Amino acid sequence: MVAPLNWGLGHATRCIPIIKELVRAGVEVIIAADGRPLKLLKQEFPNLHYISLPGYNLLYTGKRTMGFQIFLGTPKIFWEIFKEHQALKSIIRENNIDAVISDNRYGMWNQNVRSIFITHQVMIKCSSRLRFLEPLLRAITGFFIKKYDECWVPDHEGKDNFSGDLSHKYKYSNMRYVGPISRFLGKKSKKSRQYDLLVSLSGPEPQRTIFEKLVLSQLKQNKLKTIVVNGTLDSDILESQNGLIFHSHLETEEMEEAMSDSKLVLSRPGYSTIMDLAVTGNKAIFVPTPGQTEQEYLANRLEAKGLFYHEDQSGFDLKRALKRAIAYKGFSEFEETDCMKTVVANLAKGL
Repeated sequence: MVAPLNWGLGHATRCIPIIKELVRAGVEVIIAADGRPLKLLKQEFPNLHYISLPGYNLLYTGKRTMGFQIFLGTPKIFWEIFKEHQALKSIIRENNIDAVISDNRYGMWNQNVRSIFITHQVMIKCSSRLRFLEPLLRAITGFFIKKYDECWVPDHEGKDNFSGDLSHKYKYSNMRYVGPISRFLGKKSKKSRQYDLLVSLSGPEPQRTIFEKLVLSQLKQNKLKTIVVNGTLDSDILESQNGLIFHSHLETEEMEEAMSDSKLVLSRPGYSTIMDLAVTGNKAIFVPTPGQTEQEYLANRLEAKGLFYHEDQSGFDLKRALKRAIAYKGFSEFEETDCMKTVVANLAKGL
Protein backbone atom coordinates (compact mmCIF):
# COMPACT_ATOMS: atom_id res chain seq x y z
CA MET A 1 0.00 0.00 0.00
CA VAL A 2 1.22 3.50 -0.89
CA ALA A 3 -0.14 6.35 1.25
CA PRO A 4 0.85 9.98 0.48
CA LEU A 5 0.05 12.96 2.72
CA ASN A 6 -2.65 15.30 1.42
CA TRP A 7 -0.83 18.63 1.96
CA GLY A 8 -0.50 19.80 -1.65
CA LEU A 9 0.20 17.45 -4.55
CA GLY A 10 3.97 17.00 -4.18
CA HIS A 11 3.76 13.98 -1.90
CA ALA A 12 1.51 12.24 -4.43
CA THR A 13 3.49 13.19 -7.55
CA ARG A 14 6.75 11.82 -6.20
CA CYS A 15 4.97 8.55 -5.40
CA ILE A 16 4.17 8.12 -9.10
CA PRO A 17 7.58 6.72 -10.16
CA ILE A 18 7.65 4.48 -7.07
CA ILE A 19 4.22 3.07 -7.91
CA LYS A 20 5.33 2.50 -11.51
CA GLU A 21 8.38 0.54 -10.31
CA LEU A 22 6.25 -1.56 -7.97
CA VAL A 23 3.79 -2.38 -10.76
CA ARG A 24 6.71 -3.18 -13.08
CA ALA A 25 8.02 -5.60 -10.42
CA GLY A 26 4.68 -7.43 -10.41
CA VAL A 27 3.51 -6.09 -7.05
CA GLU A 28 -0.20 -5.51 -6.47
CA VAL A 29 -0.45 -1.87 -5.39
CA ILE A 30 -3.20 -0.34 -3.27
CA ILE A 31 -3.28 3.44 -2.85
CA ALA A 32 -4.62 5.07 0.31
CA ALA A 33 -5.26 8.80 0.06
CA ASP A 34 -7.91 11.50 -0.01
CA GLY A 35 -8.64 14.87 -1.58
CA ARG A 36 -6.56 16.10 -4.49
CA PRO A 37 -3.81 13.44 -4.11
CA LEU A 38 -6.48 10.74 -4.49
CA LYS A 39 -7.86 12.44 -7.62
CA LEU A 40 -4.39 12.84 -9.09
CA LEU A 41 -3.35 9.23 -8.57
CA LYS A 42 -6.65 7.91 -9.91
CA GLN A 43 -5.98 9.85 -13.09
CA GLU A 44 -2.47 8.46 -13.33
CA PHE A 45 -3.37 4.87 -12.37
CA PRO A 46 -7.05 4.26 -13.18
CA ASN A 47 -6.76 0.48 -12.85
CA LEU A 48 -5.35 0.30 -9.31
CA HIS A 49 -7.33 -0.31 -6.13
CA TYR A 50 -7.98 2.74 -3.94
CA ILE A 51 -8.85 3.27 -0.29
CA SER A 52 -10.12 6.64 0.94
CA LEU A 53 -7.98 7.53 3.95
CA PRO A 54 -8.55 11.01 5.48
CA GLY A 55 -5.54 13.27 5.94
CA TYR A 56 -4.62 15.48 8.88
CA ASN A 57 -6.77 18.41 7.67
CA LEU A 58 -4.72 21.05 9.47
CA LEU A 59 -5.93 24.47 8.31
CA TYR A 60 -3.00 26.48 6.95
CA THR A 61 -3.69 30.21 6.69
CA GLY A 62 -0.19 31.58 6.07
CA LYS A 63 -0.57 34.09 8.91
CA ARG A 64 1.93 32.12 11.01
CA THR A 65 4.92 30.01 10.03
CA MET A 66 4.28 26.39 9.15
CA GLY A 67 6.46 25.17 12.03
CA PHE A 68 4.49 27.24 14.56
CA GLN A 69 1.14 26.09 13.14
CA ILE A 70 2.30 22.47 13.35
CA PHE A 71 3.29 23.13 16.97
CA LEU A 72 -0.13 24.68 17.74
CA GLY A 73 -1.86 21.84 15.94
CA THR A 74 0.16 19.10 17.67
CA PRO A 75 -2.80 17.70 19.69
CA LYS A 76 -4.95 17.46 16.54
CA ILE A 77 -2.09 15.96 14.50
CA PHE A 78 -1.39 13.40 17.23
CA TRP A 79 -5.07 12.44 17.19
CA GLU A 80 -5.07 12.09 13.38
CA ILE A 81 -1.86 10.02 13.51
CA PHE A 82 -3.42 7.76 16.14
CA LYS A 83 -6.56 7.32 14.03
CA GLU A 84 -4.67 6.44 10.84
CA HIS A 85 -2.42 4.08 12.80
CA GLN A 86 -5.48 2.28 14.17
CA ALA A 87 -7.20 2.27 10.75
CA LEU A 88 -4.09 0.72 9.22
CA LYS A 89 -4.51 -2.42 11.33
CA SER A 90 -7.87 -3.27 9.77
CA ILE A 91 -6.71 -2.17 6.30
CA ILE A 92 -3.77 -4.59 6.50
CA ARG A 93 -6.01 -7.41 7.68
CA GLU A 94 -8.78 -6.84 5.11
CA ASN A 95 -6.44 -6.36 2.12
CA ASN A 96 -3.63 -8.82 2.96
CA ILE A 97 -1.02 -6.07 2.77
CA ASP A 98 2.65 -7.07 3.00
CA ALA A 99 4.26 -3.61 3.03
CA VAL A 100 3.32 0.03 3.50
CA ILE A 101 5.05 3.01 1.88
CA SER A 102 4.06 6.23 3.62
CA ASP A 103 4.98 9.63 2.21
CA ASN A 104 5.01 11.87 5.28
CA ARG A 105 2.07 10.16 7.00
CA TYR A 106 3.49 9.47 10.43
CA GLY A 107 1.01 6.83 11.58
CA MET A 108 1.33 4.38 8.68
CA TRP A 109 3.69 1.91 10.33
CA ASN A 110 2.92 -1.56 11.62
CA GLN A 111 5.14 -4.16 13.27
CA ASN A 112 3.61 -6.99 11.22
CA VAL A 113 4.48 -5.59 7.78
CA ARG A 114 7.45 -3.88 6.15
CA SER A 115 6.99 -0.15 6.83
CA ILE A 116 8.70 2.55 4.75
CA PHE A 117 8.61 6.30 5.42
CA ILE A 118 9.45 8.80 2.64
CA THR A 119 10.48 12.33 3.55
CA HIS A 120 12.92 15.06 2.54
CA GLN A 121 12.12 16.95 5.74
CA VAL A 122 13.75 15.08 8.59
CA MET A 123 13.84 18.38 10.49
CA ILE A 124 11.15 21.05 10.42
CA LYS A 125 12.50 24.56 9.99
CA CYS A 126 11.16 27.38 12.12
CA SER A 127 11.54 31.11 11.71
CA SER A 128 14.39 32.81 13.60
CA ARG A 129 11.99 33.95 16.37
CA LEU A 130 10.74 30.42 16.90
CA ARG A 131 14.02 28.55 16.46
CA PHE A 132 13.68 27.30 20.04
CA LEU A 133 10.82 25.03 18.89
CA GLU A 134 13.00 23.07 16.44
CA PRO A 135 14.40 20.57 19.01
CA LEU A 136 10.88 19.76 20.23
CA LEU A 137 9.55 19.31 16.68
CA ARG A 138 12.59 17.19 15.82
CA ALA A 139 11.95 14.98 18.84
CA ILE A 140 8.32 14.50 17.80
CA THR A 141 9.03 13.70 14.14
CA GLY A 142 12.05 11.57 15.06
CA PHE A 143 9.94 9.48 17.44
CA PHE A 144 7.68 8.47 14.55
CA ILE A 145 10.35 8.15 11.85
CA LYS A 146 12.23 5.63 14.00
CA LYS A 147 9.09 3.47 14.16
CA TYR A 148 9.56 2.61 10.48
CA ASP A 149 11.84 -0.10 9.13
CA GLU A 150 13.35 2.35 6.65
CA CYS A 151 13.21 6.08 5.96
CA TRP A 152 13.79 6.84 2.28
CA VAL A 153 15.15 10.34 1.66
CA PRO A 154 14.76 11.52 -1.97
CA ASP A 155 18.14 13.22 -2.23
CA HIS A 156 21.86 12.63 -2.72
CA GLU A 157 23.86 11.89 0.41
CA GLY A 158 26.90 14.03 -0.40
CA LYS A 159 27.53 17.78 -0.54
CA ASP A 160 25.80 18.26 -3.89
CA ASN A 161 22.38 17.69 -2.41
CA PHE A 162 19.04 19.45 -2.89
CA SER A 163 17.53 19.60 0.60
CA GLY A 164 20.40 20.91 2.74
CA ASP A 165 19.63 21.02 6.47
CA LEU A 166 16.16 19.55 5.96
CA SER A 167 17.50 16.02 5.58
CA HIS A 168 21.25 16.28 6.18
CA LYS A 169 21.68 18.13 9.46
CA TYR A 170 20.25 15.27 11.54
CA LYS A 171 20.23 11.57 10.70
CA TYR A 172 18.67 8.37 11.98
CA SER A 173 19.96 4.82 11.67
CA ASN A 174 17.09 3.73 9.39
CA MET A 175 17.63 6.53 6.84
CA ARG A 176 18.60 5.74 3.25
CA TYR A 177 19.31 8.37 0.62
CA VAL A 178 17.61 7.06 -2.51
CA GLY A 179 18.50 9.87 -4.91
CA PRO A 180 16.17 12.52 -6.36
CA ILE A 181 12.71 11.24 -7.26
CA SER A 182 10.84 12.85 -10.15
CA ARG A 183 7.74 11.71 -11.99
CA PHE A 184 9.34 12.90 -15.25
CA LEU A 185 11.21 10.65 -17.66
CA GLY A 186 14.01 13.08 -18.39
CA LYS A 187 13.32 13.93 -22.01
CA LYS A 188 15.67 16.53 -23.40
CA SER A 189 14.34 20.07 -23.35
CA LYS A 190 13.49 21.57 -26.71
CA LYS A 191 15.90 24.05 -28.26
CA SER A 192 13.03 26.18 -29.52
CA ARG A 193 10.41 26.78 -26.81
CA GLN A 194 7.11 28.21 -27.97
CA TYR A 195 5.84 29.43 -24.57
CA ASP A 196 7.33 32.29 -22.58
CA LEU A 197 6.11 31.07 -19.21
CA LEU A 198 4.51 28.10 -17.47
CA VAL A 199 2.70 28.92 -14.23
CA SER A 200 2.24 25.94 -11.92
CA LEU A 201 -0.10 26.68 -9.01
CA SER A 202 -0.13 24.31 -6.07
CA GLY A 203 -0.06 24.01 -2.30
CA PRO A 204 -2.58 24.38 0.52
CA GLU A 205 -5.61 26.64 0.42
CA PRO A 206 -6.35 29.47 0.79
CA GLN A 207 -2.83 30.50 -0.29
CA ARG A 208 -3.08 28.66 -3.64
CA THR A 209 -6.09 30.78 -4.63
CA ILE A 210 -4.56 34.01 -3.29
CA PHE A 211 -1.42 33.42 -5.35
CA GLU A 212 -3.48 32.50 -8.43
CA LYS A 213 -5.40 35.80 -8.33
CA LEU A 214 -2.17 37.76 -7.83
CA VAL A 215 -0.42 36.11 -10.77
CA LEU A 216 -3.38 36.30 -13.17
CA SER A 217 -3.88 40.01 -12.48
CA GLN A 218 -0.27 40.66 -13.49
CA LEU A 219 -0.27 38.27 -16.44
CA LYS A 220 -3.09 40.27 -18.02
CA GLN A 221 -0.77 43.27 -18.07
CA ASN A 222 2.04 41.38 -19.82
CA LYS A 223 1.88 40.09 -23.39
CA LEU A 224 3.34 36.67 -22.69
CA LYS A 225 2.44 33.36 -24.26
CA THR A 226 1.69 31.48 -21.06
CA ILE A 227 0.42 28.10 -19.87
CA VAL A 228 -1.36 28.22 -16.51
CA VAL A 229 -1.87 24.95 -14.63
CA ASN A 230 -3.99 25.82 -11.60
CA GLY A 231 -3.70 22.47 -9.81
CA THR A 232 -7.38 22.14 -8.88
CA LEU A 233 -7.76 18.73 -10.59
CA ASP A 234 -11.27 19.58 -11.76
CA SER A 235 -12.38 18.27 -15.13
CA ASP A 236 -9.74 19.80 -17.38
CA ILE A 237 -10.37 23.34 -18.54
CA LEU A 238 -8.72 24.14 -21.83
CA GLU A 239 -9.28 27.69 -22.91
CA SER A 240 -7.22 30.45 -24.40
CA GLN A 241 -7.55 34.17 -23.82
CA ASN A 242 -5.10 37.04 -24.22
CA GLY A 243 -2.21 34.63 -24.86
CA LEU A 244 -3.02 32.56 -21.75
CA ILE A 245 -3.79 28.84 -22.00
CA PHE A 246 -5.51 27.46 -18.89
CA HIS A 247 -5.49 23.88 -17.61
CA SER A 248 -6.87 22.67 -14.30
CA HIS A 249 -4.42 19.77 -14.46
CA LEU A 250 -1.92 18.10 -16.75
CA GLU A 251 -0.99 14.45 -16.39
CA THR A 252 2.67 13.53 -16.02
CA GLU A 253 3.68 13.27 -19.69
CA GLU A 254 1.67 16.37 -20.62
CA MET A 255 3.21 18.39 -17.78
CA GLU A 256 6.74 17.40 -18.72
CA GLU A 257 6.00 18.31 -22.35
CA ALA A 258 4.60 21.69 -21.29
CA MET A 259 7.63 22.47 -19.11
CA SER A 260 10.10 21.45 -21.80
CA ASP A 261 8.22 23.72 -24.21
CA SER A 262 8.41 26.76 -21.87
CA LYS A 263 11.28 29.20 -21.44
CA LEU A 264 10.56 29.83 -17.75
CA VAL A 265 8.54 28.31 -14.90
CA LEU A 266 6.78 30.24 -12.13
CA SER A 267 5.87 28.09 -9.11
CA ARG A 268 6.14 27.41 -5.42
CA PRO A 269 9.54 25.94 -4.44
CA GLY A 270 8.00 22.67 -3.32
CA TYR A 271 10.55 19.89 -3.09
CA SER A 272 8.85 17.74 -5.74
CA THR A 273 8.79 20.72 -8.12
CA ILE A 274 12.52 21.21 -7.53
CA MET A 275 13.11 17.52 -8.39
CA ASP A 276 11.09 17.95 -11.59
CA LEU A 277 13.07 21.07 -12.56
CA ALA A 278 16.29 19.13 -12.05
CA VAL A 279 15.08 16.78 -14.79
CA THR A 280 13.70 19.35 -17.26
CA GLY A 281 16.48 21.91 -16.82
CA ASN A 282 14.08 24.88 -16.83
CA LYS A 283 14.93 28.21 -15.30
CA ALA A 284 12.35 29.23 -12.72
CA ILE A 285 10.91 31.93 -10.49
CA PHE A 286 10.03 30.71 -7.01
CA VAL A 287 7.43 32.31 -4.76
CA PRO A 288 7.28 30.44 -1.41
CA THR A 289 3.96 29.89 0.31
CA PRO A 290 3.85 32.62 3.01
CA GLY A 291 5.01 31.28 6.35
CA GLN A 292 6.02 27.89 4.95
CA THR A 293 9.56 27.88 6.29
CA GLU A 294 10.57 24.76 4.35
CA GLN A 295 9.88 26.51 1.02
CA GLU A 296 11.45 29.77 2.22
CA TYR A 297 14.61 27.88 3.22
CA LEU A 298 14.82 26.02 -0.10
CA ALA A 299 14.19 29.19 -2.14
CA ASN A 300 16.89 31.15 -0.27
CA ARG A 301 19.35 28.25 -0.47
CA LEU A 302 18.91 27.74 -4.22
CA GLU A 303 19.11 31.47 -4.91
CA ALA A 304 22.35 31.72 -2.90
CA LYS A 305 23.76 28.96 -5.12
CA GLY A 306 22.88 31.02 -8.20
CA LEU A 307 20.33 28.47 -9.41
CA PHE A 308 16.90 30.11 -9.13
CA TYR A 309 15.52 33.58 -8.44
CA HIS A 310 12.79 33.99 -5.83
CA GLU A 311 10.48 36.67 -4.48
CA ASP A 312 8.09 36.81 -1.55
CA GLN A 313 4.40 36.67 -2.36
CA SER A 314 3.93 40.00 -0.59
CA GLY A 315 5.14 42.57 -3.10
CA PHE A 316 5.60 40.05 -5.92
CA ASP A 317 6.23 41.81 -9.23
CA LEU A 318 6.09 39.56 -12.28
CA LYS A 319 7.76 42.01 -14.65
CA ARG A 320 10.73 42.46 -12.31
CA ALA A 321 10.96 38.74 -11.61
CA LEU A 322 11.03 37.87 -15.32
CA LYS A 323 14.00 40.18 -15.88
CA ARG A 324 16.00 38.95 -12.89
CA ALA A 325 15.32 35.23 -13.27
CA ILE A 326 17.23 35.04 -16.55
CA ALA A 327 20.52 35.65 -14.72
CA TYR A 328 20.15 32.40 -12.75
CA LYS A 329 21.40 29.19 -14.34
CA GLY A 330 18.97 26.54 -13.09
CA PHE A 331 20.01 22.90 -12.96
CA SER A 332 22.24 22.52 -15.99
CA GLU A 333 22.87 18.79 -15.70
CA PHE A 334 20.90 16.11 -13.92
CA GLU A 335 22.56 12.84 -13.00
CA GLU A 336 19.96 10.12 -12.77
CA THR A 337 20.72 7.27 -10.40
CA ASP A 338 19.20 3.81 -10.09
CA CYS A 339 19.12 4.02 -6.29
CA MET A 340 15.34 4.47 -6.00
CA LYS A 341 14.71 1.66 -8.48
CA THR A 342 17.10 -0.56 -6.52
CA VAL A 343 15.46 -0.03 -3.12
CA VAL A 344 12.00 -0.56 -4.64
CA ALA A 345 13.18 -3.75 -6.39
CA ASN A 346 14.68 -5.02 -3.13
CA LEU A 347 11.43 -4.27 -1.31
CA ALA A 348 9.43 -6.13 -3.97
CA LYS A 349 11.74 -9.16 -3.78
CA GLY A 350 11.29 -9.39 -0.03
CA LEU A 351 7.48 -9.50 -0.16
